Amino acid sequence: MSSSPALPTWRGATHLILLYWLDRADRSMLKAFPPYDRKEHGVFATRSPNRPNPIGVGIVELLEVSGGKLKVRGLDAMEGTPLIDIKPYFSEVDSIPNAAVGWRK
Repeated sequence: MSSSPALPTWRGATHLILLYWLDRADRSMLKAFPPYDRKEHGVFATRSPNRPNPIGVGIVELLEVSGGKLKVRGLDAMEGTPLIDIKPYFSEVDSIPNAAVGWRK
């Protein structure tokens, strides 16, 4: 990411939320087999990258800030995937400890 006035000083931040465009996703797929279940589910009940609107979201660890570049760990995206937005991760707001997915019990 090039240096930008929209890119704040991230020093002291430990984690970020990244939104990215899964540009190589198959937008025609409406069902998926998630890795944690052998049953087929609609893509909106899964985290499959193949979906009609392939927006990816990831919470990553911020390792380094150097000029206009951020080095992160834990991004589940392919090299060259377009980044849409960066948001700070706030554990008090963004973490819901008792959240559940219906099919994953």
